[in-house]
Amino acid sequence: MARLFRATLFCTVVVIAWTFTIITVSSQTGNLDAASTHYDVLPSVMSTGQERVLCMARGSCLYNVLTCPVECPKRKPKRNKVDKGCFIDCSSRCETTCKTRLPNCNGYGSVCYDPRFVGGDGVMFYFHGATGKDFALVSDDLLQINGHFIGTRPEGRDRDFTWVQELSVMFDSHILTVASKKVAKWRKGIDAITVSWDGEFIELPADAEAEWKTTTDPNHAVTVERTADTNSVRVTVEDMLEMDVKVTPITEEEDRVHSYHLPEDDSFAHLEMQFKFKNLTEQVEGVLGKTYRPGYVSPVKRGVPMPIMGGEDRYILSSLFSHDCIACRFRPSSPFYNDHQSHLLAVN
Repeated sequence: MARLFRATLFCTVVVIAWTFTIITVSSQTGNLDAASTHYDVLPSVMSTGQERVLCMARGSCLYNVLTCPVECPKRKPKRNKVDKGCFIDCSSRCETTCKTRLPNCNGYGSVCYDPRFVGGDGVMFYFHGATGKDFALVSDDLLQINGHFIGTRPEGRDRDFTWVQELSVMFDSHILTVASKKVAKWRKGIDAITVSWDGEFIELPADAEAEWKTTTDPNHAVTVERTADTNSVRVTVEDMLEMDVKVTPITEEEDRVHSYHLPEDDSFAHLEMQFKFKNLTEQVEGVLGKTYRPGYVSPVKRGVPMPIMGGEDRYILSSLFSHDCIACRFRPSSPFYNDHQSHLLAVN
């Protein structure tokens, strides 16, 4: 009993001290992440290992302590392809739930379909881009995320149908890419996802934990883990980014309903993704990035089936591995990028 009292007292003191610290420094930080994932991690419950957080999102959940359910005590389960993870929601819902760790195409920071975005402000919009072109999805002082668009234009249409086929994530002196292979005929069980790190393709293990790690960067450890047997990964860059990515094809039914008129030798395998960010600045840019600015007001028309976000001219890039768009803010910390750019272009 005495041990339990001491443990409870310790956790209470930690929460009080943590809360006091956050209150005193909150005026010094301006970046605002999506409410659902805006929290600080607290010590886990000692007896059960359930993870706990202190919510930092403005609103009714501010400074609430949320605890993961016993059924899914960890945000990252040990058996990451089998067990559900704990999803912590510090928005007005103020709750924890057990979920599979796949992209939620209706959630904050998602990019799916003929690219449909849900911004950090929760507003849905479409950004068409252009076939074969590259665009800055996020551009900040320390982080650049670009997307390569594939597409098709049926006869009689005035614009392309487009999808995101590859991502490049650039930070410090590194480039990480996630891409879908071209697949003529989609078959169940095919693994069409590829990941590379600084120009070298990563062999993702298929065992229970199924993850690859690097600690070569002292500032941001990187983990890539499978979240399903095939075609789905979670990428974590410590203190910067978490993204769930899934490869999916255009099905025959989708082709018929939307009149894509896809060729018979291409299933247009593409990426569905959802991002969670840490430590973005108030001046963050990019098609998706700008929606995370404090006070951002979306210019898209509400109440229509396909609200369109323009700005292709501000976010178009010379290559998937560049940061030269008109609105881009990212500046590499090392000329190391130039070496990797040419190598990556050769292997992708």
